[in-house]
This record gives sequence, structure tokens and C-alpha cells, in this order.
Amino acid sequence: MAPLTITNSARERLARGEVALGFGVRLAKSAEIAKAARTAGFDWLFLDLEHSAMSIETASQLAIAALDAGIAPIARVPKGEYSLATRLLDNGALGIIVPHIDTADEAREVADRLRYPPQGHRSIFSSMPQLGYRAVKAAEMTAALNAANLITVMLETPTAIGNAEAIAATDGIDSLMIGTNDLCIEMGIPGELANAKVADAYGAVVAACRKHGKWPGMGGVYDEPLMQRYVDLGCRFLMAGADLAFMMGAGAKRTEFLRSIAL
Repeated sequence: MAPLTITNSARERLARGEVALGFGVRLAKSAEIAKAARTAGFDWLFLDLEHSAMSIETASQLAIAALDAGIAPIARVPKGEYSLATRLLDNGALGIIVPHIDTADEAREVADRLRYPPQGHRSIFSSMPQLGYRAVKAAEMTAALNAANLITVMLETPTAIGNAEAIAATDGIDSLMIGTNDLCIEMGIPGELANAKVADAYGAVVAACRKHGKWPGMGGVYDEPLMQRYVDLGCRFLMAGADLAFMMGAGAKRTEFLRSIAL
């Protein structure tokens, strides 16, 4: 009998060497956003519980909608909020993004808390939406979820960039994502996403990921030439935009057009 598998569209893209495109959700909190994101070509839903007012109940409902839409629900939680992270994983999420990781020891704690044994010490729970609420043997379920879940740490300080290779060497971590705006602030160059220091940081993280078989990620960069620069460098796990920014951008473009022809 073939082993139990769970589909994670973002992991599948990454495993093929392709870009996995995420859509940030902070304000669009109804189930329709999952199907809309999938139709628009996104691979994963970025459920942001670090900077939004989203509740765990709303995040779970969006995660279940994403599963049904064929798009991977991945949640960002505040650093250290492991009980929140595991509850999200128990209720639909197929990955967790943990911000502000500076050291390999912190990365090891992330993996230990979010992976089932033998990779970590996450507590087991049954009747999960990722499995259609089917009853599954514990050994099969934990192996399938360990394989499917995408665990990402965000590097957002010069200290983290300096420790990128040690962080990338950590078992149980799949992706290292640069939080570019926070990194710029920490470097004393707020908003300077094109600064050579930022490009050097991306180069260091990409090299560390390649050496240790991890996927480099990009967050906070939405200028298209800059996005191309870092994708060309090797970034593959990408935050491509977010609900409010897309709505504001498209809305401003439409109102500008209509006012220009109504003179």
C-alpha cells in the first residue's frame, strides 16, 4: 500500500525548482478569497496573525477554504507563539512562518515545537481537516504531515544574516525567508530595499540555502525590477503581494483612468 500523502501546492512547486507564490491575507477574511487567489494563479495563502487583527477561528476557516480550493494555507504567527502555531496546524494550516529568528538555536526550537516525533515533539491530534477528518493511524498521519507541512523562519536582522548558514543547516526547517523591510530598518537603511547591503544579505541567504538544501524566500519586496533581481539570485518562496495593496493599487489605477477621461 502506498504511504499516505497530503498535497501542499507550495511545496510541490518548490520541489520542482519553481517559484511558489503567496498571497497575503489581512483584511479579506471570507472564504471567497481562497478560490480567488487560486484562480489568480497563487500557490499559497499567507495568513498573517502577526500584524493583523485576524482571529485563530477566522484563520482556521480560511485554511479549510484554501485546502478545498487547492491552495496551501500557511500562517505567520508572532515569534514564540507555539501554542497558536500548533493549533493552526491542527485546524487546517499546511505550514507556519515564524518571524525574527536570529540563531540556529532559535530555529531548532521552531522545528522541535512544530514537527511530530521523531523530528520534533509536537503533540498529536486527530480528526484534522487536512485529512478530511478521516480516522488515520497515528504513525501514518504524523509522517504525512511532517512531510507536507512547510516550516519557514524569517531572517530580519544583520545577526540573522550572519547566522544564515547555521540556521539553514537546522533539520526540520524548510525555508529561510528574508523580511526585507525589517532588515532594512535594523541595518539603518529604512526603506532602501535596493541597497547593496540588502543584495549582499540575499546572496548570503541564497548561498546558505543552496548548501543545505533549503528554499530561500523573499518577503516585503514588491517593486518588480527588485523582485526580478532577487528571484534571479535564487529566491523561490515568494510573498507576491497582499489583499489591501492589490485592492488599493487596482483601485487607484481605475480612478485615475476614469478621472482622466471625464475632464
